[in-house]
Amino acid sequence: MKKLLALLAVGAMLLGLVGCSSTEKETPESTSEATTETTGAGETVKVGVSIYKFDDNFMTLYREEIESYFASLDDGNTYEVTIQDGKNDQAEQTNQIDNFIQQGYDVLIINLVQSTSAATVIDKCADADIPCVFINREPEEADMDSYDGQDYEGKFTYVGADARQSGKFQGELIADLEDKGDLNGDGVLQYVMVVGDPENVDAKYRTEFSISQYGEVSGNDVEKLDEQRGDWDQAKGQEIVANALVKYGDKIEAVFCNNDAMALGAAQAIEAAGRTVGKDIYLVGVDALDDAKDLVKEGKMTGTVLNDHVGQSHTAVDAAVKAVSGAKLDKYYWVDYVKVTQANVEEFLD
Repeated sequence: MKKLLALLAVGAMLLGLVGCSSTEKETPESTSEATTETTGAGETVKVGVSIYKFDDNFMTLYREEIESYFASLDDGNTYEVTIQDGKNDQAEQTNQIDNFIQQGYDVLIINLVQSTSAATVIDKCADADIPCVFINREPEEADMDSYDGQDYEGKFTYVGADARQSGKFQGELIADLEDKGDLNGDGVLQYVMVVGDPENVDAKYRTEFSISQYGEVSGNDVEKLDEQRGDWDQAKGQEIVANALVKYGDKIEAVFCNNDAMALGAAQAIEAAGRTVGKDIYLVGVDALDDAKDLVKEGKMTGTVLNDHVGQSHTAVDAAVKAVSGAKLDKYYWVDYVKVTQANVEEFLD
């Protein structure tokens, strides 16, 4: 990999990287690759980015911000940024990564299709001595520890928000309500859980910690009426909640969704069933997508949790720039989540 010199000008920006926290232009679904070049007088830096799939609402915002932030850098270098669509297919994404490596890219930013593939990606990048920045889907801790004490240590990192925190915040959104979500007053929260992808660590943590935190804060017991896999998809979220409402009816007091796309579907199902959020059912999501924030403002969602795509994408770009300069990366860079309710949603509206 080419040695990059001329990166001193970016130093001041990078000093603030450690501990960084948070402060739809339409893209055709058929698009599988986008290349952006910034102009500078210094080195040419080739950045390969693979997104697990382009038609994910949150990752659309994230990748667009990666592109625009690279374009805004003014450190004298030229950044050739190629962003590819993993099409939710790990084999496709692995092929993209292999091609990036073979074509001599200087740094990779990877949003894994499957978090369990992190070890393979790390080994490939280590063999080629190419820095790698994982985003959004956290690899297993053992994978992140795999090169401790070796030459490749400090050349790969994970940038993201701690999914445990997002789950806890979801639980608190319900526990902090006046009735603690316990609409029938029996001291038990009867709920439905819509899971993103059980293989994804974010889904695991949001599912687990939303309920454990609810119990801890509210002091109530919980009863899981239904838990189904929605694959982060709005249509699946709508179907799952519609079926649950038919089966369990008024017994459902709260619906937890691992992301806002599924929560938007759930909101459609709730309205179609003649239920009213805030009156006879509660609904929470994660991401703070624009449509979800609108529903929160209107009282049609109880709340959501801001997954800061701006803070995360900027931190990921900063880490990539730092890596190609030869500086050692921290193993993790965390960006905080933020609870969004009807009381504060105006702060987050455009």
